Amino acid sequence: MIKLSVLMPVYNEEDGLETILRRVAAVDVAKEIIVVDDCSTDATSEILAKLDLPDLRVERHPVNRGKGAGIRTALAAATGDAVIIQDADLEYDPADYGALLAPILRGEAKVVYGVRDFSSQKAMMRLGNQFLTWLTNLLYGTRLHDMETCYKVMTIDVARRLDLECNRFDLEPEITAKVVRLGQCIVEVPIAYWPREAKKLSPWRDGLPAVRALLRYRTWKPRASD
Repeated sequence: MIKLSVLMPVYNEEDGLETILRRVAAVDVAKEIIVVDDCSTDATSEILAKLDLPDLRVERHPVNRGKGAGIRTALAAATGDAVIIQDADLEYDPADYGALLAPILRGEAKVVYGVRDFSSQKAMMRLGNQFLTWLTNLLYGTRLHDMETCYKVMTIDVARRLDLECNRFDLEPEITAKVVRLGQCIVEVPIAYWPREAKKLSPWRDGLPAVRALLRYRTWKPRASD
């Protein structure tokens, strides 16, 4: 049996927050749900205060610090054997947790990525995702199909050796770069995906920092394992 820590940074997600949390809670795996409210200004905090779900823990940032900072806070509080990043925008289906955990349970890998079908994604976002994945493969010698996926699952020992630094969406290439630099094989599993119309991520504002992160972490060296 493996315990999964679900790391969920949230910022102004009042519309879908309760729905996604109930979906996560309904998944039949041993888990804890760690939500980090990144100083939301809508009803997110009130929704979290009213929810009574098993194994739900809520952390709060006094100022808005970004998705990466939220994941670092959640990771520091995690007590599970493996972690998964869960967005709160209903694009991803927690019912895929079992398939994502399967390669880890079989001992095939310590890191698993969920691969999306981009056919329903807007052209600009799709091209941005494909370019960043192509660049990752070029720079790191990988054969990934979806580097930017939210569903990144890994054992807790790998996650804590990453020493994450990025605060925004450049966290995704940072994670991938460091996982590869650790010598870990990334197994990919197909997942369900429903892209939402309004996105916080901008291909223009967030694309260049992602490229910089890929270049920056090519020379990253992990600290010695404890």
